[in-house]
Amino acid sequence: MKKLLILAAVAVLAACAPKEVVPDAPDYSNATEWYVTDRGGDVDLFYISSTSTFDYEKDGATVHWAWAADSAACHSMREEMEGVDRILSGDLNYYSPYYRQITMETYLDNALIASRFPLAKEDVLRAFNYYIENYNNGRPFVLAGFSQGGQVLVELLKELPEELHERMVAAYVLGWKITGDEVDKYSSIIPATGADDTGVTICYNSVEDPEDATPLISEGNAVAINPVNWVTDSTPAVLFDTLTVTLDQSSKLLLVDGFEGTGYAWKPYFKDGCYHTFEIRWYGDSLRENIKNRCQKYLTTVSM
Repeated sequence: MKKLLILAAVAVLAACAPKEVVPDAPDYSNATEWYVTDRGGDVDLFYISSTSTFDYEKDGATVHWAWAADSAACHSMREEMEGVDRILSGDLNYYSPYYRQITMETYLDNALIASRFPLAKEDVLRAFNYYIENYNNGRPFVLAGFSQGGQVLVELLKELPEELHERMVAAYVLGWKITGDEVDKYSSIIPATGADDTGVTICYNSVEDPEDATPLISEGNAVAINPVNWVTDSTPAVLFDTLTVTLDQSSKLLLVDGFEGTGYAWKPYFKDGCYHTFEIRWYGDSLRENIKNRCQKYLTTVSM
């Protein structure tokens, strides 16, 4: 009898436990799973969007991933895709896939990140392969990703074949980290050292002070460059005539002095002094010109 009561109690708890639903994998042969702008350019920009999804309810269940076929859940993702296209692309063709990005709440627990992130990674790797086989047509390309998109981009770089790395103009890992071990292990991750080297990876994180950094996205970072003056030393650069941006050699963080804004930190994910939400907005003009310069350098080198 006691055993039956225990089994009954377990059954009741299981029935009452929150349901979890995993969205179906996106079908990248379906145009609705992409945001694309074909400008007839000589180079493409493949962009991986940042986390714009929070836990939400669907059919009485809690969902911890973006539902690519659900326009309501992916509205913010599309807004970012459109915004980044306007800011960074210039004359480049632009390709950005919807994917099962994990939610903001997931990033509060490392174990949950480890268990849920593989779906996001899997989707983007499949999307990139589909892009190469069906959209790219042999053109050189730029890779970019912000925040979770930067996290996925690092994983993409690790699996990038040498023949594709030769066509990669540059990779922009924005608001995420690349460790020294990753640089040592993967030949496709080559830190940028200047404003126009190609086949390289650009990475940075902005804070007021090193103690304001979010360890998850920046601790242990070994790849950093100042996106204003494109140097890897501590030479300061002026942005908007009001901000001074300096690359700290010890922490590999961009230290930004002169910002007096408030309400920008997404708490509890980031604290005041962590400028994660500005990584594209602040440096957008400089990034766009830098992408253009690296593309021109690449195309010139290839044609020689």
